[in-house]
Amino acid sequence: MGTGFDTRLLSGVGVLSAVIDSGSFVRAAETLGMSDSGVSRAVSRLEARIGIRLLDRTTRSLRLTDEGARFYERVAPLLAGIEEAATEAAGASAAIRGRLRVDVDAFLGRTIIAPRLPDFLAAHPGLSVELTTRQSIGDLVSDGIDLGLRFGTPTAASTVSRKLLDTHVLTVASPAYLGRRGRPAQPSDLTAHACIMFRDPASGRPFEWEFHREGEVVPVPVGGPLTIGEIGTMLEACLAGVGIAQMLGIGIADHLAAGRLVNLFPDWGDETFPLHAVLPSRHFAPAKTRAFLDFVAGLLADAAADQEKASRMVHPGGASAST
Repeated sequence: MGTGFDTRLLSGVGVLSAVIDSGSFVRAAETLGMSDSGVSRAVSRLEARIGIRLLDRTTRSLRLTDEGARFYERVAPLLAGIEEAATEAAGASAAIRGRLRVDVDAFLGRTIIAPRLPDFLAAHPGLSVELTTRQSIGDLVSDGIDLGLRFGTPTAASTVSRKLLDTHVLTVASPAYLGRRGRPAQPSDLTAHACIMFRDPASGRPFEWEFHREGEVVPVPVGGPLTIGEIGTMLEACLAGVGIAQMLGIGIADHLAAGRLVNLFPDWGDETFPLHAVLPSRHFAPAKTRAFLDFVAGLLADAAADQEKASRMVHPGGASAST
């Protein structure tokens, strides 16, 4: 291998990136203004140049090999950096442009992000955003995802994560349920109530309920006639009066403020659950990713303040304090 920079290597990586972003040789050829066979030859030359197979190809699909995923994880941020540097050098007025693919928790996307997306898109007219929701975070590199936003602690070793927020876990019920069954005065009273259980997607078992206050942790065995595996459905069931639920406070501030839900134990509100941003690489994040993260951080700060205020509100029918 010579000491000079091989421009064909960079060209081949650019073609590979187009194939991964578009999901097929045909669509990559359309994007690059090349023939299908030209794209295929460019990828084959790149594989021969670096000595590994990058893509597993079938007649119906293609995906990165394990070696290809590791290679692309290293070079993709460098390509984004080159594109951004070229944009800035050309004096372009909108460096934040292109396509941004975000894998987002469904509840966060629906309650926090989607209502404010028009503001973000209006501020960045050269950018298109694709929001996806998957069962697990998966492989961001091989799936072409620029950013993941997920509750809980990420487990994928090939990604880098950054905590954005710790949101409070609140125990809530609708006024209709409380009018029918009465309000529990303390967490231990929940054993006599209908509680909506949420199934942990990782373990397949319902989450156990705990109550935290000033370092004290009290587990309470609860149960009920309904177990749900999707948090938006659980919220709707709770609003309908099916039972008592434990919810992430950041997504229900409007319901608390309007009195549609009652925070049953404001004195036992120290339990939190983290939200992480997950990135495909430790290298410099593109401007479009940083812009979206700044946008989300602002939304989370507003939502956390709203939740803190709303969770302390007292409404008729739910006025007794927890003990």
